Amino acid sequence: MTIPLTWYLILSAALFAIGLFGVLARRNAIAILIGVELMLNAVNVNILAFWRYIRPDDPSGQVFAIIVLTVAAAEAAVGLALFISIYRTRRSINVDHLDALKG
Repeated sequence: MTIPLTWYLILSAALFAIGLFGVLARRNAIAILIGVELMLNAVNVNILAFWRYIRPDDPSGQVFAIIVLTVAAAEAAVGLALFISIYRTRRSINVDHLDALKG
């Protein structure tokens, strides 16, 4: 028994919607970063689902998924480093308070 492609697409859409809500509704920079990570994971679910159902003999889907994971890890590392630097300077990571370049 195989799981239909539509189930993967529904899961991916739900993950992307939750991530988008997290990016648009939150004021905490860490929560925004988590929302972006959820959206990238939704993209990975789509990539791997289409790879599995369209061309399972070609490893290009897995390669793209690894590239997306690598970009997500780099984005998280750089984002957390920036947030730590901002917190040390301003004692807050609320994005509403980060409107000026020098403070």
